[in-house]
Amino acid sequence: MLCMPKGLSFRTQTDNRDLQFHSFIITREDGSRTYGFVLTFYEEVTSKQICTAMQTLYQMHNAEQYSSVYASSSCSMDSLASSIDEGDATSLAKIQQYNSYDISRDTLYVSKCICLITPLPFMQACKKFLIQLYKAVTSQQPPPLPLESYIHNILYEVPLPPLGRSLKFYGVYEPIVCQRPGPSELPLSDYPLREAFELLGLENLVQVFTCVLLEMQILLYSQDYQRLMTVAEGITTLLFPFQWQHVYVPILPASLLHFLDAPVPYLMGLQSKEGTDRSKLELPQEANLCFVDIDNHFIELPEELPQFPNKLEFIQEISEVLLQFGIPPEGNLHCSESATKLKNLVLNDLVNDKKNGNIPSNTINMYELLKGNETIARLQALAKRTGVMVEKMTITAPVAEKERDVKLQCEEEELRDYKLNVQLREVFANRFTQMFADYESFVIQAAQDMESWLTNREQMQNFDKASFLSDQPEPYLPFLSHFIETQMFATFIDNKIMSQWEEKDAFLRVFDSRIEKIRLYNVRAPALRTSIYQKCSTLKEAAQSIEQRLMKIDHTAIHPHLLDMKIGQGKYEQGFFPKLQSDVLVTGPTNNNRWASRSATTQRRKDRLSQHSEHIGLDNDLREKYMQEARSLGKNLRQPKLSDLSPAVIAQTNWKFVEGLLKECRMKTKRMLVEKMGHEAIELGHGEANITGLEENTLIASLCDLLERIWSHGLQVKQGKSALWSHLLQYQEREEKQEHMAESPVALGLERRKSDTGITLPTLRVSLTHDMRHIQNMSEIKTDVGRARAWIRLSLEKKLLSQHLKQLLSNQALTKKLYKRYAFLRCEEEREQFLYHLLSLNAVDYFCFTSVFTTIMIPYRTVIIPIKKLSNAITTSNPWICVSGELGDTGVMQIPKNLLEMTFECQNLGKLTTVQIGHDNSGLLAKWLVDCVMVRSEITGHTYKFPCGRWLGKGVDDGSLERILIGELITSMSDEDLGKQCRTPPQQKSPTTARRLSITSLTGKNTKPNAGQIQEGIGEAVNNIVKHFHKPEKERGSLTILLCGENGLVAALEQVFHHGFKSARIFHKNVFIWDFIEKAVAYFETTDHYGDNEEDILLQRSSCKTFCHYVNAISTAPRNIGKDGKFQILVCLGTRDHFLPQWIPLLAECPAITRMYEENALLRDRMTVNSLLRVLQTLQDFNIILEGSLIKGVDV
Repeated sequence: MLCMPKGLSFRTQTDNRDLQFHSFIITREDGSRTYGFVLTFYEEVTSKQICTAMQTLYQMHNAEQYSSVYASSSCSMDSLASSIDEGDATSLAKIQQYNSYDISRDTLYVSKCICLITPLPFMQACKKFLIQLYKAVTSQQPPPLPLESYIHNILYEVPLPPLGRSLKFYGVYEPIVCQRPGPSELPLSDYPLREAFELLGLENLVQVFTCVLLEMQILLYSQDYQRLMTVAEGITTLLFPFQWQHVYVPILPASLLHFLDAPVPYLMGLQSKEGTDRSKLELPQEANLCFVDIDNHFIELPEELPQFPNKLEFIQEISEVLLQFGIPPEGNLHCSESATKLKNLVLNDLVNDKKNGNIPSNTINMYELLKGNETIARLQALAKRTGVMVEKMTITAPVAEKERDVKLQCEEEELRDYKLNVQLREVFANRFTQMFADYESFVIQAAQDMESWLTNREQMQNFDKASFLSDQPEPYLPFLSHFIETQMFATFIDNKIMSQWEEKDAFLRVFDSRIEKIRLYNVRAPALRTSIYQKCSTLKEAAQSIEQRLMKIDHTAIHPHLLDMKIGQGKYEQGFFPKLQSDVLVTGPTNNNRWASRSATTQRRKDRLSQHSEHIGLDNDLREKYMQEARSLGKNLRQPKLSDLSPAVIAQTNWKFVEGLLKECRMKTKRMLVEKMGHEAIELGHGEANITGLEENTLIASLCDLLERIWSHGLQVKQGKSALWSHLLQYQEREEKQEHMAESPVALGLERRKSDTGITLPTLRVSLTHDMRHIQNMSEIKTDVGRARAWIRLSLEKKLLSQHLKQLLSNQALTKKLYKRYAFLRCEEEREQFLYHLLSLNAVDYFCFTSVFTTIMIPYRTVIIPIKKLSNAITTSNPWICVSGELGDTGVMQIPKNLLEMTFECQNLGKLTTVQIGHDNSGLLAKWLVDCVMVRSEITGHTYKFPCGRWLGKGVDDGSLERILIGELITSMSDEDLGKQCRTPPQQKSPTTARRLSITSLTGKNTKPNAGQIQEGIGEAVNNIVKHFHKPEKERGSLTILLCGENGLVAALEQVFHHGFKSARIFHKNVFIWDFIEKAVAYFETTDHYGDNEEDILLQRSSCKTFCHYVNAISTAPRNIGKDGKFQILVCLGTRDHFLPQWIPLLAECPAITRMYEENALLRDRMTVNSLLRVLQTLQDFNIILEGSLIKGVDV
């Protein structure tokens, strides 16, 4: 099946019968690889029976064609049938002329192949040996020795060359040289990278390379088997020091097409049929697919593919190497023999069936274009039949050189290919050496012995990802955060840990030695990362070492010799491959050549063991999973009859996929929970943070990818690029039909308001289709894959992902219609477990929708809740509101008169932080006591409460006509059911009504905090701000909450200023802290005496000046802010500009303090004031940026 993927092929003398070379690979269960090299040729059929049967077949075929000219050919007898133009209704003469076989007139040929199986990819040497073997059969002179001698020689007497050595062995006519890299060089790779770059072009190749690194699904597509191998092997070679860990089938036989259904990363190659359009190719899933059309120089990439670090400089460096060897970086559509084949894509008449991807030619000339062309061949045959002799075509190849020169040139070309290969690989390897130069510092080696490490492998973190990422340059992060989550990176780290107990993996040994070299040369600080691009400096020496090996041969193998054979057998007959004497070839040598075979077999065993050890690092379950995949693939690949793959066999294969998907889901949700909860524990003061926003985004992106793979497993018919979105659309269609048939009364019930608490927000409708409509209304998202991902993010943020998917799958009729029996979504037990794992994500808060789609328009609903017992519900004045969030604000919006509820639409505000509310004090009922303001995003359902508990109006409370309220996110009732232990800790919130009322002495009943509690509060508030600035910039929460929230700095300082303050006055006219501050300003502006020391005088004078300037600016601001609001602004500005430690001593020394504060007040205790200053000094180093809503209109 792998030697002849299309099966037997018959040709006549009019068809192209060129030699075709291709290779293939077999991956064993232990992960070790075996390479096969195949030369296909055509041999004349001598059996009269076969020829007669073929003629009968053709007559039947033509009769069928005659009956339905318009129908496409039902028989695909390779090229004989391919010359019919499908659907061409011109005349049947064309069919009979081109599509006939006459036993009396035509010669019939059948395809045969010779194949060489090797443990290492010695492609060039094997190709040469097979071509010489074929020449021996077709040449006019018989070969010097029977063919058995040469085959016996290569099987038993030619050893593998030792590491770092070259070996010469003998083919039929010429010696052949092969070489192996040394222990410190890059591993052996014999496939010409030149061809891979010419076929894809540099830009495309780097993009495909990035997809392979991120373990996406890669499908290569070409008419030519060898091209599929060249590109697959080329790209996997460039991965060094990493190795592809998933399904790897560079040539996927057509009968195994169902393997594209595998919901795991894969790298597969599919042979395209001539003229087949890409759009006709039905692929199970494309959400995460990289499709590579090799023949058309075209790739389709998955959405949201991160760029490879320093991509532009990297491409520039590779371009320089390619240009030195005369290869255009944009690729070469006319590379190797492909020119004619690509012409055929444009000119269907010029069909050229040459499939050998390795004949070098620099330019395309007329001879190349027409040689072997079927149209010309037919003309020749026609001319011959009519008696005109055109034996020799007048078009001839430009043969200028002698044969010797051609041979020399061929060797030179081969050497150039070797040198180019090694230089390109050095550039790629150098990138990884630079990027992971310090990887060892982040490897976590927790276990004491190998056994305990293997046992606990799944539970243990083996690499400190967060620290590693925090150490990387910013531009690298999108790529690296994804890459360190891959299986190939995990295996690489596992191998590193395993190397302390067993021999180091070969790839790892070479990589580590290179990092050592870098350290010796650069002597740079080990953890200092830089995004400055560093070129590869080892290109010359790498090329030199390979050139030396090929010029100076280290070992020569034994010459082929006569074997002890029966005389008369293996008789030479030109053009026919003889039947070989198997008894001679079964046994190895019995003479003194034993060393050769022994060294070869031991070397092979060693190689297999070393390759095997690469896979030991995988934990047992995962290893089992991949082994099973390899096993089932291998088993099916070796089956001779694939037409009878029973559903049971397919189901068995898919069962492993189902188990693997469930396990992956468990691992991903567990990781997301642990990381997120760990992060929230930090906010409560436990331990260190171990997740970054970037890392969280990576985990969510990989969850989206997993859901896509689950939904595309076992699809009946593929519709659209996203299997999940396609399922959702069909569900939506059915639901909407049912909705039209019977309008649901439930929806109306939900809008009812709760009468007991007066006004509240109406309940938000929970509906899967409702959320879909939100996504469909987002014009920013253009693709189905994008919509599916946005829907997943929205559902996750709303804590409805598990519920929505359960609802989607509850429509069993639809699921049965869309999915085959073995699909993951139809395995009930696994499906339930999967939904349970997703349900566990409801334990934490995600803002993965709000924080990603920052430019979308979002409808918000706001409700103002007054305290009816003490005030009017409605004010006669004109109220207004302004809502602010982390991404912006709404601007001032007028609230319609006599309404306490309004909806508005504006660009995504992000997490909401503050609400400014006020009115213009007009009308009779202008005083308004507001309990709180509620604001809800109608898309995400996030509801924020902004407590107030204060009056708005002149002559009441502190006379404020506007207030700044600080928001808190409130949890929905459904979250309560999850249990209080697992919920996200609440954010700090606005000062509560109770505290506000106690400060302004509206009631005298609340117990006031003592001096110790006040000092503790100050310490805690300052400590929270310090911690805020020690987090990475992207991970910081809202600074506004830390300044003005319930336990914020403003509230803590208010407590200090209220301690011992004589606020309650006769006739209940309240005095506020701001009154004390205004008196202090009046004193500073009229006095000149500041102290005795001249330096102190200057310092105090400037402090007084700034203090007075700030207070006056706040007092004269065009805002109707009350006295407590003004104090809040003063504290915020003083914190921002680092003036608080200078102002507080001035206020403590001010004469007004004795009149307005009692003897025991904190501000009158010098020691307390000094300790307060020391605490506030810790904020001096931070660059504090205030939210615009806090200081609007204040010009300082």
